[in-house]
Amino acid sequence: MSRIAYVNGQYVAHAQAAVHIEDRGYQFADGVYEVCEIRGGHLVDERRHVERLVRSLGEIRIALPMPLAALKVVLRETIRRNRVRNGFVYLQVTRGVARRDHYFPDPSTPPSLVVTARAVDPAKGEAVAGEGIAVITAPDNRWERVDIKTVGLLPNVLAKQAAKEAGAREAWFVDREGRITEGGSTNAWIVTPEGRLVTRQADNGILRGITRTVMLQVAEQLQLTVEERAFTVAEALAAREAFVTSATNFATPVVRIDGLPIGDGRPGAVARALRENFHSFAEITP
Repeated sequence: MSRIAYVNGQYVAHAQAAVHIEDRGYQFADGVYEVCEIRGGHLVDERRHVERLVRSLGEIRIALPMPLAALKVVLRETIRRNRVRNGFVYLQVTRGVARRDHYFPDPSTPPSLVVTARAVDPAKGEAVAGEGIAVITAPDNRWERVDIKTVGLLPNVLAKQAAKEAGAREAWFVDREGRITEGGSTNAWIVTPEGRLVTRQADNGILRGITRTVMLQVAEQLQLTVEERAFTVAEALAAREAFVTSATNFATPVVRIDGLPIGDGRPGAVARALRENFHSFAEITP
């Protein structure tokens, strides 16, 4: 079955889907996006993702492309047309199509909306989590508002490609003080030798991950001590465990950082428990 995409009011064959060459997302990365898990045909944490989308749009002064009720219909129809039971739906909103100019276009310019959905095999993600992943560290050279989920991801792309070429799966950004901010597409966590769970506070230096938010609730239920603060590379290397979280990774153990083993070099019990309990706390809606 061929894939179907939603592009500015129409459902079209994925292979023929296109946007205008003067769409500001293409020319200026002037837009935002969200990725939401599909589990058993249902959306996971849709409310939280939509709330973050609205916040991101507000921060860069882009209007909603349609009422939220209509957007939710589009998400579900895109999932239905692609017959996705387990996978992800991607939506992107840009400031629209206008003559190339750094200034905002006329307020009457409608925002552009693209939605796609694709299936994944959950067993593959479980296999990766069962083995754990390697990460590398990289200087954090991104702009100062990474709390806005924009499509301007070139530093992330370069960092993740460097990780791939080093035989790793993710790159952790490190700020000028030697503290880890987050991954190229994930939030970063460690478990200290004393058993405390640590992840950076949700300031402008990281994206407030939806999965991160849910994992904090899971940790509370599991009676884990949590510290929301910055941690250094040295702390990460000395940690009992490390792991990453995101909508596409849930909680995936990190077993090596810059080639050095974390703990005993195997996935740890805390990351495993958080992963196993995640969907009991996430909001799953039809």
